[in-house]
Amino acid sequence: MRRPVVLRLQAALGTLALAAATGVVLSMPEAAAAAGGATGYATQNGGTTGGAGGQTVRATTGTAIHQALCGRASSSTPITIEVEGTINHGNTSKVSGDSCNTAADKIELKQISNVTLVGVGNGAVFDQLGIHIREASNIVIQNVTVRNVKKSGSPTSNGGDAIGMESDVRNVWVDHTTLEASGGESEGYDGLFDMKANTQYVTLSYSTLRNSGRGGLIGSSESDVSNGYVTFHHNLYENIDSRAPLLRGGTAHMYNNHYKGLSKSGINSRAGAKAKVDSNYFEDSKDVLGTFYTDAAGSWQVSGNIYDNVTWSQPGEDNNPAGPDPQSNTSVSIPYSYPLDDASCVPDVVSATAGANKGLKVSDGSCTPQNPDPTDPTDPTDPTDPDPTDPPTGTNLSIGAGSDGSSKAGGTSYGDVRDGDLGTYWSPAGTTGSVSVKWSSATTVSKINIREAAGSAGTIGSYRVLNHDSGAVLASGSGVGVIGFQAVSLKKITFEITGASGTPRIAEFETYAG
Repeated sequence: MRRPVVLRLQAALGTLALAAATGVVLSMPEAAAAAGGATGYATQNGGTTGGAGGQTVRATTGTAIHQALCGRASSSTPITIEVEGTINHGNTSKVSGDSCNTAADKIELKQISNVTLVGVGNGAVFDQLGIHIREASNIVIQNVTVRNVKKSGSPTSNGGDAIGMESDVRNVWVDHTTLEASGGESEGYDGLFDMKANTQYVTLSYSTLRNSGRGGLIGSSESDVSNGYVTFHHNLYENIDSRAPLLRGGTAHMYNNHYKGLSKSGINSRAGAKAKVDSNYFEDSKDVLGTFYTDAAGSWQVSGNIYDNVTWSQPGEDNNPAGPDPQSNTSVSIPYSYPLDDASCVPDVVSATAGANKGLKVSDGSCTPQNPDPTDPTDPTDPTDPDPTDPPTGTNLSIGAGSDGSSKAGGTSYGDVRDGDLGTYWSPAGTTGSVSVKWSSATTVSKINIREAAGSAGTIGSYRVLNHDSGAVLASGSGVGVIGFQAVSLKKITFEITGASGTPRIAEFETYAG
C-alpha cells in the first residue's frame, strides 16, 4: 500500500529541518553551466558539452526559452540558455521556426542539438511543466527544479514526467537538479526521469528525486530494450515507491547514490538489463535491488554498498530480490574513470551536493564536497589565482592561431582579437556572446589576458572561460584582464561574455602557457 502524500511531505520537511540543524549553508553561483564537465556515460560517444562555445541568452519565461531555440541559425547552433524565475503554463507558448519544434504544454527540446539549460540568479523552477527531449543530442540541463508535472488532472504536461527522453536521443547530462512530485499515479503523476525508444549515453548526477510513486525508467516495455548506457551518481532518491530506476535491457551504472524511503522496490533490473551498483547507501527501504513484477530477469554486479534497515520480500515467480545478502550475478565493464566515495559517507556527501541551488558542489572521492570553481581566490598562495596587476610573460600563443565565435557585430572580425593590434577589435551582435582562439594541435594554456578596446573599458561584466573541447568551465567572474586557471591542454579556448553594460569590444584575446 502506498504511503499517503502527507507522509511524504512531512518526511521531506524533516530532511530540510535536519539540514538547517546541522548548519549546512550552500550558496548558488550567478551562472555556472556545466561546471567541471560531464561525467559517466555522458562522456562517451563523443561527449556531452551542450551549448558550450555558442551564444548565451537569458530567459525568464518558457516562451523565451522556445524563442531562443527558434532564433538560432540552425537546429544545431550551440546555445546556452540561462533560466531564472518560475516557468509555467501561463508563460509558455509554442514558437515556430526552422531551428526548433516547440509546444505550448512543455519545454520541448525536439529535433535539436547542442543546447544547455542552466538555472541562474535566484533559481529556475519549472512548475507543473515538464522538459521533453526527443530526437535530440548533446543536451545539458543543470541547476533547475522541475516539480508537480501531471499526466491527469489539470494542468497536464509531458505525460506526467518531470524530464522525459524518447526516440533516438543521444548524450544528455542532467546535473544538480531537483525533480519532485506530490504523490503517485493516483494523484496524476508519472515518472521523474524517464528514458525510452532508443535513448543512450545519459548521466544523472548530483540530483534529488523525491515524493513520487515512480523515480524513473529506462525502457517503456519488455520489448523496448535499445536504451542504456546510463550513469546515476551522487543522487538522492527519497520517498519513492519504486523505479529507482526500472531498467529494461541495456546497461546502467549506479554509484554513490543515497536511497531513502523506497517503499516497494528500488533498482529493478529486468529483461536482460545489467546494473553495476557501486558504493551506494540504501536506508529505510524495501527490495532495493533485484528483478520485480516480471519473470524476465535482469542482472547486477554489486560492491561496497551499505544496506541500513533494508527489508527483503520472499522470492516468487515474478519476484527475485537480490537480498538479504546481495551477490553479483554478472560482470559489467565501465569505460570511464570515476572517483568513488566510500558508502559510509555517501549520505553526508549527497546531502551537501545533490539538488538545485546547492552551489554545484561535487565530490572528488575524498568524502568531502568540493567547490567546482577552479579559480576560488580564498587561498592567496594558490598558483592558479589570477593577479590582474601581474601581466603575463612569455609568448602570446594567440598570434598566428585561428579564431571564431558567436554572431559578431558588423564591421568587426574574430581575427582582430589575435592580431596584436589594440586598434582593431571584435564585438558580439548584442551585449553577450563568445569568441574563441583555436589551434590545429593541442596547446597548453594556463592564463589569458582580455584587453578591451579604447573607450570601452569596464563594459564587460560577467564572463566564463571554457575549454571548448570538453565544455568544462575553466574560470568565471566579472571584469576582465588577466585570468588564470589550472593549466590545461586543448585545441580551442572560449571567452564567453554573460553580462555587459553595453556593447563589448575585445581588442585582444591573449593566451599564455604560464
